Amino acid sequence: MLTTYKTVRREGSKEIVIKKSRFIGHIRPVETEEEAVAFIEEIKKQHWNATHNCSAYMIGERDEIQKQSDDGEPSGTAGKPILEVIRNQGLKNVAIVVTRYFGGILLGAGGLIRAYTDGAVAAIEAGDPIIRVLHREIVVELDYTWLGKVENELRNRGIRMGQTEFTDKVRLTCLPLEPEAEQFKAWMTDLTQGQSQITEGESIFYIEGE
Repeated sequence: MLTTYKTVRREGSKEIVIKKSRFIGHIRPVETEEEAVAFIEEIKKQHWNATHNCSAYMIGERDEIQKQSDDGEPSGTAGKPILEVIRNQGLKNVAIVVTRYFGGILLGAGGLIRAYTDGAVAAIEAGDPIIRVLHREIVVELDYTWLGKVENELRNRGIRMGQTEFTDKVRLTCLPLEPEAEQFKAWMTDLTQGQSQITEGESIFYIEGE
């Protein structure tokens, strides 16, 4: 199971100029191939008068879906370099389109590869790379007499916390890392001397460090 991966926070775009040609890198985080295709078509409509809208995307836990398009540029000079940037930066679930407005100066195959590489890198910078880490939601229900001790221990261990509910008892939503979920439940049972009710919820990805 994938428990951590690198992607981008948001959709973004950034323009660079190389020998009078404008290259605009666009990026969007995507979960499915349909989302990636829709994004590419959206950019093509937005930049319908561009010389080229070259693209690539990589999707899936094991990067199962990888596609690229040169969109009329010489074979291997645009889509492939964009895909290589995604792969080399270790990104998952992203789609990139690099739009080119020809400036009148031919770049040659090597120049095009460098330009589309730089356009993809610019797009990634605009999208703000992040690490997503899988956590497991675990709800701990306990008496108020345990609250101070448990909260202190959770803080000391740096456990991510969700919502806390106060009724006749306290319900703490704890979010340990997915691989540590079983260990966390055992620890919580020992900490509360078996006097807490522990319920396991869903797995959720959160941004590392936030």
